[in-house]
Amino acid sequence: MKRLSVLALLAACVPVSAQWFKLPTPGIPRTPDGKPDLSAPAPRKANGQPDLSGMWQVNGKYLTNLAADLKPGEVPFQPWAEAVFKARQDGSHGKDDPAARCLPGMPKLNALPYPFKIFETPDTVIILYEGFTTFRQIHTDGRALPKDPQPFWMGYSVGKWQGNELVVDTIGMHESTWMDNAGHPHSDALHITERFRRPAYGRMEIEMTFDDPKTYTKPWTITEQARAIPDTELLEFVCQENEKDYTHLGGK
Repeated sequence: MKRLSVLALLAACVPVSAQWFKLPTPGIPRTPDGKPDLSAPAPRKANGQPDLSGMWQVNGKYLTNLAADLKPGEVPFQPWAEAVFKARQDGSHGKDDPAARCLPGMPKLNALPYPFKIFETPDTVIILYEGFTTFRQIHTDGRALPKDPQPFWMGYSVGKWQGNELVVDTIGMHESTWMDNAGHPHSDALHITERFRRPAYGRMEIEMTFDDPKTYTKPWTITEQARAIPDTELLEFVCQENEKDYTHLGGK
């Protein structure tokens, strides 16, 4: 059994409602009928911090467009960036998105209809993304961001806990990537600050601030809502397999 091609799935932007496996998640709070109790308190580690571990999926309205909650004009484009964004709205630039060639990117993987799985260790938070079968490391060992990072598809991330929030700074992303399927552009100066919060077992908030003075006149912030998807597991998804859409897309 194969996934749909990545481009067909991205175009549809239909959230994955179920995985193939039904595996009871150990230790999960449950209601009397045995269903996951997603409104239960968030689990906590021995040091009292919320434990972000588990399977997650971003809620539907954030898929495709990170600015879904913002009103027209609230994204503070530089003039050139607004022109690029508007040009991408007619679908004629599909080939120009690196994701069309199965290349990942940040923050795009925070706004796609694929589950992701978080693991926490004492010095690293690891996120496995089903989309593009890729991963991300968030270093929490106290290191600083590099002064001149080599461009990475996923960027370079360091994090620290501030109370109940995991605060993550990411730089060094390939400027060729799109921020989302809507086509928001960015430059090599993009600095993303994420704040991960888990107010309940089944809820996580991911607040993201985008600071890119080459592309936007000031930083702008959005907050995604993600839901836990227990009793399941990630699937292998190699988007090049059976891919037939790229040659039909417009663009260079």
